[in-house]
Amino acid sequence: MAIKKPLNPRERIILALDVDDFNVAQDIVRELKDYVGFFKVGLQLYTSCGFDVVEMIQSNGGRVFFDGKFHDIPNTVARACANLVKRDIDFFDIHIKGGSKMLSTTVRLAQETAKKYEKEQPTILGVTLLSSFGQRTLNQELGVDLTIDDYVARLANLAQQANLNGVVASASEARKIREICGEDFLIVCPAVRPTWSVVDDQVRVVTPTDAIKAGVDYMIVGRPIINASDRVEACNMIIAEIENAIQDSLMNV
Repeated sequence: MAIKKPLNPRERIILALDVDDFNVAQDIVRELKDYVGFFKVGLQLYTSCGFDVVEMIQSNGGRVFFDGKFHDIPNTVARACANLVKRDIDFFDIHIKGGSKMLSTTVRLAQETAKKYEKEQPTILGVTLLSSFGQRTLNQELGVDLTIDDYVARLANLAQQANLNGVVASASEARKIREICGEDFLIVCPAVRPTWSVVDDQVRVVTPTDAIKAGVDYMIVGRPIINASDRVEACNMIIAEIENAIQDSLMNV
């Protein structure tokens, strides 16, 4: 069964393991497995440690978001994602800009692979626009004559039509995505920075409170936790902020 909506504030946190060293990653997983919902394995860690790090997370009871952002011809992406299903990856993402054929081919083969090998049905997310992109980059460099909101909404609609489970998108675009795609469609927000942290190299950055109020389901947090002097305290502060934002949202309904 594909991943459903998070049940509590802790589950909403996806910790980005953006490190190079297996032992460092292992220490973080063992320290924080009870404080976050998922561990994100991206290109930085994967190209350093391969699937060993995925197996390490799973052996420690953690759940994995494989952030490969695949974008290639349909057959290549579909077969790569089928391999992720065989590895019991909890959920993963592909670029929506790969087009409808790439998306639908991937969904179909991933589901067939899960059935064949008696695995859980995969949760597949579509990457909309990278959080390092701003309006100028979209218009002037990519030549897309749309606002970021409209462009991301168009991509989200394409992802839903191809039967993806949700998208990776900024909270800034989440309300429009929710209007178009409905409540069951998952929205995972990258570049989440608590008010007490620095922005780093991201452009479309939001706080956990912003994300909850916009209707985001999961949020990806990396450096504010990884680089904290007390990682557990950092997690607890973010969990508390999420809890407060949820309560505020309920009171304003």
